[in-house]
Amino acid sequence: MAAYLSGLHHISLHVSNVNKIANDLVSKFKFSLFATRLTDRSRQLAFRKGAAVFVVNERPNQSGVILNEELPDITHRHSPDTRRLNVRKYEQGTAKCLYDISPSYSVDTVSNVCFEVEDVEKSFRDLRHLGCNFLVPPTTVEDEAGAVTYSVVQSVVGNVCHTLIDRTKYEGLFLPGFDVLEKDCNLEEDEDMSCPITHFDHITYACHRKTTLQVMRWYEQLFGFQRFFIDSEEDVDEGFVINQEGIGLRLTAMEYWKCSKAGIILPSVDKKGPDCKFVIAESLPEQGRNQVDTFLEQHRAPGIQHVGLYTENILSTAHAMAGAGVQFFSPPPAYYTEVGKQQEIEEAGHSPQMLAQYGILLDTDLHQGPLKTSCDNRRYLLQVFTKPIFAEDTFFLELIERRGAMGFGEGNIRALWRSVQAYMETGAHTVRLETHSQRS
Repeated sequence: MAAYLSGLHHISLHVSNVNKIANDLVSKFKFSLFATRLTDRSRQLAFRKGAAVFVVNERPNQSGVILNEELPDITHRHSPDTRRLNVRKYEQGTAKCLYDISPSYSVDTVSNVCFEVEDVEKSFRDLRHLGCNFLVPPTTVEDEAGAVTYSVVQSVVGNVCHTLIDRTKYEGLFLPGFDVLEKDCNLEEDEDMSCPITHFDHITYACHRKTTLQVMRWYEQLFGFQRFFIDSEEDVDEGFVINQEGIGLRLTAMEYWKCSKAGIILPSVDKKGPDCKFVIAESLPEQGRNQVDTFLEQHRAPGIQHVGLYTENILSTAHAMAGAGVQFFSPPPAYYTEVGKQQEIEEAGHSPQMLAQYGILLDTDLHQGPLKTSCDNRRYLLQVFTKPIFAEDTFFLELIERRGAMGFGEGNIRALWRSVQAYMETGAHTVRLETHSQRS
């Protein structure tokens, strides 16, 4: 591999209406606004819930303002490819989007997954040698709390790019250039325990047909990603395939290894922080159009379709979010009464009626063999999808609670994706789009 990843730092959104998304993240999804970067023509807002951090960037307006202008007052350090800037001098009159690029994209999008690395410049040299396209070369940003070096590399998935960042020489709470809000400095005390989200569990890409292997090879060769099998009987080449009952879908998962002083170790072994899996979704033609096709059409390119938020209590989290106005996809009511499912839910210590209230699905880990008699020893997971958070039927969030289960649950996958497909087919999304247009 060419770049050793230490962990996932944040995920970036680029939206036309920062105020709306900011309000939704705080009031509906219970994130806290903890850092801001406001200039004459640029707004970047950082929101946190546990270790999950979203950075919301305002997209260029219709006048064609491009936010990634050349940096002023640049001096070289270490190599001709490295740039250095002082935040105080830089902020005046600039519209640069720090730690990212500002894509001239026509719809709201989630387009950057930022990884921490230990050596940005080495990663840059190695990745560029392998043919990677860098949108931002190694750049050092500093303030009174220290310095951070970053670069931005284009991925092979649509408009997705990755910021590689080294903050080992920075003692601030977030990143140079951002003002940390004093009232939110003690984040642990301010956490809303009714909504115990702790980290990003997984990120799902919607991709064109027959591109999965290309995407996997890219991440494996450049970042050391390893295959994660969704199902024990999953075909190595084909992935996890659902091709029946109106759903034609191929899912393939991978996870990255983390770098430590002792070498490269699997995320499941590294207790310093949680790992985040990446899932590639592509549609299969035999069953007709599905939500992956809808994403590709409305997003106009492959990209990040949804992000899984890990919660320690999905019922409490869903209850708090639903009360604040979040809408969830629901499976058919028969899901909770079908043969074996009601018993499975009850043996896991849950009420089918309570799960049905929010559309939460439960699936027992098939890898553990026969069901245990004690729910304390049973491995299972619970999941639910939110409805899209943008005007288009593109990006949404997922809540997931794991009780020992490391995969995604074959039964849950079928039911979750079927609930999304049913929503797309009813035309409910058209009503939502019309409502959004009337409010705009």
